[in-house]
Amino acid sequence: MSVKFAYVIAGSEATGGAGLQVDLKTFQQLGVYGIGTITCIVSFDPNANWGHRFVPVEPQVIADQFEAANASQDLDTVKIGMLGTPATIEVVAKALASKPWRHVVLDPVLICKGQEPGAALDTDTALKEKVLPLATVVTPNNFETKALSGLASLATVDDLVEAGRRILALGPQAVVVKGGIDFPGPDAVDVLVQAAPGGGEPTVEVYSKAKIGQERVSGAGCTFAAAITAELAKGTALPDAVRVAKALVTRGIEHRVAGHTPFSTVWQGA
Repeated sequence: MSVKFAYVIAGSEATGGAGLQVDLKTFQQLGVYGIGTITCIVSFDPNANWGHRFVPVEPQVIADQFEAANASQDLDTVKIGMLGTPATIEVVAKALASKPWRHVVLDPVLICKGQEPGAALDTDTALKEKVLPLATVVTPNNFETKALSGLASLATVDDLVEAGRRILALGPQAVVVKGGIDFPGPDAVDVLVQAAPGGGEPTVEVYSKAKIGQERVSGAGCTFAAAITAELAKGTALPDAVRVAKALVTRGIEHRVAGHTPFSTVWQGA
């Protein structure tokens, strides 16, 4: 039996609705063996309106996990999720640069609500400078797309395409701009903007499905990026990997899991 491997470097989220837990569930659902390195621990506080509690993992412990994971298997496809601090970004960027990768999927989690604004800004800057240029695919949400592209509004498909082009200029090979629930109209629209070989005009592909309700569902972004990662690990072409990811997330939102939290979560097993 030929086993495909996907690696993730991300935070742990204690309820299981986001972060590394979602990534590994998504890998499993798509038939890929998942291996993970934890960068931080996020636990919602049920006694404080489910606000974030954020604890970073020591950089040396992150480096140790990376060493063990990559010694155990020949890993060439990795998803990067929440990093959380400039020190974490530094150690992860150094680790990524230490070996060749076939695919680096960056889900650019720019802000953790448990952080002070100044610390969040330092983290955003470090992520853009040190990790974004290493990515083969970036999957920003509406807020992250505005922050990375400098566009104030994402109201049309043309806006999504222009944002993707601007982010592409920062160094990655491809960008999937997620319109999501914030995109106007009845459809959830995502746009893949991919650098053309030889430096020609980027290629553009639009993916659209009807929105399922008007409420945010936790874990949708993590699941989407993880599904792309899993498919790329199996050798799927990027446009098709995005198509699989969107279908899986749509199904997961349709069968979302409710709990005592004020939000529902994507069900990867749907």
